[in-house]
Amino acid sequence: MNRNNRYCAIMAGGAGTRFWPISKTAKPKQFLDVAQTGKTFIRQAYERCLGIVPQENILVVTAEKYHDLVIEQLPELQKENLLMEPYSRNTAPAVAYSTYSLLKRDPEAMVAVIPSDHIIDNDELFSQTIKTAFDYLEENDVLMTLGIIPSRPDTNYGYVQACGGKAAMTSSEPMPVKTFTEKPDKDMASLFISTGEFFWNAGIFIWTAQTIREELEKHLPEVTGLFKGWENVLGTDLESEFITRVYTDCTNISIDYGVMEKTDRAWISPVQFRWNDVGTWESLYNIIQEKD
Repeated sequence: MNRNNRYCAIMAGGAGTRFWPISKTAKPKQFLDVAQTGKTFIRQAYERCLGIVPQENILVVTAEKYHDLVIEQLPELQKENLLMEPYSRNTAPAVAYSTYSLLKRDPEAMVAVIPSDHIIDNDELFSQTIKTAFDYLEENDVLMTLGIIPSRPDTNYGYVQACGGKAAMTSSEPMPVKTFTEKPDKDMASLFISTGEFFWNAGIFIWTAQTIREELEKHLPEVTGLFKGWENVLGTDLESEFITRVYTDCTNISIDYGVMEKTDRAWISPVQFRWNDVGTWESLYNIIQEKD
């Protein structure tokens, strides 16, 4: 089994980046383990990835305005592994950019797409979960998302309905996805939880670069068409100008809405570690309340 073709792409360009430096000033009770360790969210995300893939196989996709902050937090990150977005265009363009970049260097690449602003309570279990998903992809050509068993009807998260009815919540095996729902209202979220079929969408994806390329080009040609000619440009001195041109014309769209809600290759893998997405202050408040 070839493990050198496994990569992690950290997505560090969203609203959650405002939490990156908080550990320098926050009280431990306010910001939990992030403050206690003295490490920012992106640093913790990077170190989790080191438990999964070699250092040279970790990419970071971020906005140009965060360039200096990323370098400060990740001084060992290889220059060619820092992909700079000139404008914020949501996660689908970021996934397309990282996918084509990986295909340029390794046509057999498989990648775990990991947001930077998540709290994970068990790094070892997280690493093993991603490695198991990589193993699954060796035999199954699917787009894998990780599913979190919900602890409350939170309206800040997306929900994923798994095939298999109520048995989904007790399964430890990957299952096909039935539906995606983005941030329902409180009543709908409560209904989802009562069925036992819905997981929180962790926004953590594992797939081969070739498979996600096929699905991007099938469902989002208005995005991927802008990357035409990437084979000759990415990884060269022309990359920055090329990406600026792409992002200038690129639509703002998430990978969930653009691909995952439309593809017939979406699967979900239930996870056992505790997880929280701190992309909003309300979510952070809920985390603190649970901790207390």
